[in-house]
Amino acid sequence: MAEPSKPSPELITAMRSTVAALAGRFIVFEGPDGSGKSTQFRRLSDLAAACNIEHVLVREPGGTLTGEQIRTTLLDKANTGMSVRCEMLLYMASRAELVSAVIAPALRAGKLVLADRFVSSTLAYQGTAGGLPAADIAAVARVATGNLMPELIMLFDLDQTAAATRLSPLLDRMEAKGAAFHALVRKGYLDQARQDPGRYAVVDASRTEEQVWAELCALLQQRAPHLPERRTFS
Repeated sequence: MAEPSKPSPELITAMRSTVAALAGRFIVFEGPDGSGKSTQFRRLSDLAAACNIEHVLVREPGGTLTGEQIRTTLLDKANTGMSVRCEMLLYMASRAELVSAVIAPALRAGKLVLADRFVSSTLAYQGTAGGLPAADIAAVARVATGNLMPELIMLFDLDQTAAATRLSPLLDRMEAKGAAFHALVRKGYLDQARQDPGRYAVVDASRTEEQVWAELCALLQQRAPHLPERRTFS
């Protein structure tokens, strides 16, 4: 896959104040496997760098030594017999370490934190698709994250048929769960967005990379002035 083009001087000028308003914020990119969110994630990182905004990138599961070891276990096809409850708890363990070691310190320092997945993924994959009660997941999440929530979740929406055509043929354990499972994942995400429209912004990921990028930038311009007050840490 070709690397995304670097932000143009015109885009940097148009987006500079918007990106500056994201300093000290926690922004999460979510969406089904194959939605293209990771490409847009890298493009926003490039834009933040071009606007001289200090930022930290994290991915889930992973992002720490412990988290990367958990990621290997979670995505290994040899672990096909793993229960959904075990999956959920492993994701939360990785997340707890990531918040403690990386996310919270970066936010305390006033940096923008961009995350490729967070609790919304667990609610969609292990909750709606996996069958675990959302209340149980939310209770564990409060412990794992210290009740830390992102100010904004960019949800890249794409149906499972289109998403499947974009995936590598070498599927990991989660990607290989089948069309019915991934249809429920999408439903879970969209249900979350409907229930919390102030926190979620839905991006139509069915279009070209440039069209999706343009919509992402437009949504950020709309949402940045209305984000809640920056959190304070004791």
